[in-house]
Amino acid sequence: MDRSRRRLIAALAAAPLLVGAGSAVAQQKPIKLGDINSYARFATFAVPYRNAMQLAIDEINAKGGVLGRKFDLVWRESNVSSGDATRAADELVTREHVDVLTGTLFSNVGVAVADYANQHKKLFMAAMPLTDAITMGSGNPYTFRLKASTYMLVSMLMDAVKHRDAKRWAIVAPNYEYGQSAAADFKRVLKERMPGAQVVAEQYPAIGKIDAGATVSALEQAKPDAIFSAEFASDLVQFYREGSTHGLFDKRLVVSPIIGEPEWLLPMKDEVPVGWVVTGYRPDQVDIPAHKVFVAAYEKRFKDTPRFSSVIGYIEVYMLRDAIAKAGSTDTEALIKVLPGMAFDTILGPVTLRAADHQATIGTWVGTLERQGNHGVLSGGHYLNGADFMYPEAEAIAARKH
Repeated sequence: MDRSRRRLIAALAAAPLLVGAGSAVAQQKPIKLGDINSYARFATFAVPYRNAMQLAIDEINAKGGVLGRKFDLVWRESNVSSGDATRAADELVTREHVDVLTGTLFSNVGVAVADYANQHKKLFMAAMPLTDAITMGSGNPYTFRLKASTYMLVSMLMDAVKHRDAKRWAIVAPNYEYGQSAAADFKRVLKERMPGAQVVAEQYPAIGKIDAGATVSALEQAKPDAIFSAEFASDLVQFYREGSTHGLFDKRLVVSPIIGEPEWLLPMKDEVPVGWVVTGYRPDQVDIPAHKVFVAAYEKRFKDTPRFSSVIGYIEVYMLRDAIAKAGSTDTEALIKVLPGMAFDTILGPVTLRAADHQATIGTWVGTLERQGNHGVLSGGHYLNGADFMYPEAEAIAARKH
């Protein structure tokens, strides 16, 4: 066992003793986490995420916290706006005096908060914005990302279908940071996994304002063998409904990141894109003891099944606990020294924050969608380790400006 590992274990073991040592310790200021997310517009995603964060916080606090201090969660709405998210981050830092910024879902929001964190030298644990820019072009010493990036997700998907006979591909993706990143990664990975294949059509509808009829018509005219879709939420529902009506998906391979996650799948109800190859999550099929304990605790408390956002939120808090214990402090500069390359035991197994670009090795499941009752589920999903699908390290380093 190396020295840093022994220090971490010692710090965690000592925490309950420190809390019980006297009222002076017990009255120490809490460790404040300031979360920014789309709680109003995307509650089906953000609320389960926050629930799991609170579950982890309560578990840690019940055991004495860390370094004799307990966690506290403060949150603000992003309104899916870079400007609003930046103002929320500033309020959390200057008024609430949070120790760490966390969260964000939309990639444009994540990039904005990452920029704020770099300018104001505040640790930002970017939970789920997917664009490669978070750890590359906008990457900086203060920002770390948990969920797999667009490059990782696209690589996993294309690995799963590279044996299929599909030479002509169409792309449909929302015209903002996430969709642009996903489309660029798809074009790159397509060349690598399917030499000779080509993109014959591209559609980039405005997010939240898809003209499904025009989009489907344009794709139909190109006569693709397969479709890469990065649409989600209400845009996906409209696209799938219109495409199904016109037979766009009949006998065509369709691959799509994230929509096999229950937070995106359940709101579609019985309008399930059956047969699509997707990345996703199905809590009842994860055979990891620690994960089963988490699911049972979550279901008991919230009377609901966890979403994949819940898994990320839960892991996020425990990663911060371990980092604070290892650093022996909540000081930002101390934390950004220990986090790069740090390894964690999580409910999904071992996870590392790659030192080169601060990307976590958290993976995901790849499978196909099927209808079960009045909703869709991920079928035949198998877990892929994020460490096997990360952006080439040398390129990631070269792309970073900070």
